Amino acid sequence: MKAHIVTLPGDGVGPEVTAAAVAVLKAVAERHGHVFAFEEQLIGGAAIDACGEPLPAAALAACQAADAVLLGAVGGPKWSDPNAPVRPEQGLLALRAALGVYANLRPLQVHPALAELSPLKNERLQRVDVLFVRELTGGAYFGARTRSADAATDECKYTVAEIERVVRRAFELARDRRRQLTSVDKANVLETSRLWRSTVQRVAADYTDVTVEHQLVDSMAMLLLTRPSAYDVVVTENLFGDILTDEAAALAGSLGLLPSASLGDGKAGLYEPIHGSAPDIAGKGVANPVGAILSAALLLRHSFGLDIEAAAVEAAVDAVLRDGPHSRDIGGSAGTTEVLAAVLAALDALADSATAFPSGARACG
Repeated sequence: MKAHIVTLPGDGVGPEVTAAAVAVLKAVAERHGHVFAFEEQLIGGAAIDACGEPLPAAALAACQAADAVLLGAVGGPKWSDPNAPVRPEQGLLALRAALGVYANLRPLQVHPALAELSPLKNERLQRVDVLFVRELTGGAYFGARTRSADAATDECKYTVAEIERVVRRAFELARDRRRQLTSVDKANVLETSRLWRSTVQRVAADYTDVTVEHQLVDSMAMLLLTRPSAYDVVVTENLFGDILTDEAAALAGSLGLLPSASLGDGKAGLYEPIHGSAPDIAGKGVANPVGAILSAALLLRHSFGLDIEAAAVEAAVDAVLRDGPHSRDIGGSAGTTEVLAAVLAALDALADSATAFPSGARACG
């Protein structure tokens, strides 16, 4: 197949991990006879420095015309003034809204070789396999804001249509997994959560083959640490999802390991590791590229329908997490290029092996 991919390296370690993900996509294209054309654009602090705005019109137009978008990270101390009229994060929020990517998928699995890195006891990490589905274009992040000398407001607003579309996506994903859906809200206090819960209950009538439970967000924060293996697909609103998925990332041992896919109604999507720009290690060549590489695997699967290629990338990453080399955030000493080289070597080693995709194996996302 032929496809056009826009890359948005962004800030901090974003360019380093994005380059690794692009190298893997190029290797996949070469091995499987695809043609991927890459176009790099600016976003975040880098765009503010170059153009005075966090999402230049040229970058937005390129993303809207692309078959998929691969993003690194945005932000950093240079642009961290909370009173600044223009901030890097504004570019990311504007991009999500413009692309209509309302469903953010964040798969979480705990690799056996890295279980010791988790703050939880190993016995609580057995069989942890959760897919978070976070509503991405509504709620407090996109509501009206006010600010005076002594007060501020952030509006949290949801419509039935916004809730229903992401909830239906979560139900469909649950059908392809263990058919368990947990909806997270704060319905004992918030009116938006009461609307959320009633909408989930109504939509559930169309998915009687999926078991549904409701959890309050504060209880869910505790339950993710006490019995994480009990959950399959977790769907929630924007702010709650942002917080819960960062909490859950600690179970895997490092933020650097986890990918995400932001999807709308079409095939095009926005793919990025969940970690931030990590300015303290930017430019040192030590960033963990695994989250970005696994985001590229999600890109192959969800935007291009290339399940075999996506599974090959995931199998190669699995081999490297099992055998090394490991980056510093997961207890090793390897740099970004060393981890990338190992993933590429594992792709080669697995290419003709029937064991690359064992019977019954299920890939993330």
